[in-house]
Amino acid sequence: MSVRRVFAVCGVFALVLAGCDGPAPPRGGESTTVAAPASRPDWQSLTLPAPPGGAGRAVVRDAASCAGRWFVAGGVVDAQGGTRPAAWTSVDGTTWTVVEVRADSFYGRQNVFLSVACRDGKAALIGAKVGGAHGYPRVSTWRQVADGALVEVQASFETYGGPTAVNVSRLAAGPPGWLIVGNRSAGAASWVSSPAAAEFALVEGAPELASDAVGVTWAFDAVATSSGWLAVGGLLPAGRIDRDPAVWSSPDGRSWRRTVLPGGSEYEELQRVVLADGVPVAVGLRGGTFGAWRQEAAGWVAVGAFGRRAGAGVPGVGSLVSSGGRLVAAVTDGARHSVWVSADRGGSWREATMPLDVPAGADRDVTLVAVGDRLWLAADDGTRAGLWWAAGPGA
Repeated sequence: MSVRRVFAVCGVFALVLAGCDGPAPPRGGESTTVAAPASRPDWQSLTLPAPPGGAGRAVVRDAASCAGRWFVAGGVVDAQGGTRPAAWTSVDGTTWTVVEVRADSFYGRQNVFLSVACRDGKAALIGAKVGGAHGYPRVSTWRQVADGALVEVQASFETYGGPTAVNVSRLAAGPPGWLIVGNRSAGAASWVSSPAAAEFALVEGAPELASDAVGVTWAFDAVATSSGWLAVGGLLPAGRIDRDPAVWSSPDGRSWRRTVLPGGSEYEELQRVVLADGVPVAVGLRGGTFGAWRQEAAGWVAVGAFGRRAGAGVPGVGSLVSSGGRLVAAVTDGARHSVWVSADRGGSWREATMPLDVPAGADRDVTLVAVGDRLWLAADDGTRAGLWWAAGPGA
């Protein structure tokens, strides 16, 4: 069983529910994308050099950029199915070099990096490898040290695993340090670290973040804000079978305040969040479509919807970035991956062509990075991985 498949267990539940709904009717200021011609970015291929350690296929799972430094993270899969972690970096987004990786544990040497974030030009990562008697992901975090190498951070098994473990989702960086969001048997959870990323402390069962009599919580992603952290996900209200979108705010990643957004009879949840010109915008599932939600002075509002479920696979939002006045989202509709662009902070969306056709399925990913008016796209179709850049696509 792949790490991606294990991490997506709850997504299967989302698929079952989302499959029962058609596209939701517009609410409030929401608009739904119609069949506008797709934009066609002029994608330019970039080369990721082969990591040391023997032959194998490079896999790409996530990317990030900050302070004039770019990072792409993933791993290498050899002919026997063995894996090892791999990452690449660049100072211009064009020429890439391999980052040295120093693993310190049996499973760390087999990790594939799944999430990367950076602050002040330094990266931290989440990696995992399925293993052990029960076949659970063995999760490690990694930090970049002074000589540029990535080193594994030692942690007890119960920090990310143990009897109450469910999943570890995304890593975010910001002025307070680092934040991981994910889920435990008690509901949504967080892990917090200082700027050194040398140790993460689990916050489990926190009031309003965790599940309670109101409903069952699930967290997908987080972003740093001017007042701390903002996490997004969903809440399954007591007595219901469909989630409503939910957000949580925190000054420190430990104490949280929950806001449940107005939901309808369709299944709704927020899966990725970014700041667009300082304004939080989230994208997730909205019934049989994808939808955007934006935080305004009066509160969160549902804005544009786009795409629709098209296959038997699990739909989801794989990446969301903001730069140059545009939002760009990479999603899978259950049949294939696609990229969508919004020029009005999520109000309307237009599809952009990709340089590689990526069908839906396990270990197939599309991730994005945006800096200024340029967009980077890393794609893995299950047989090969590549990296491209283009001038920011129009919407």
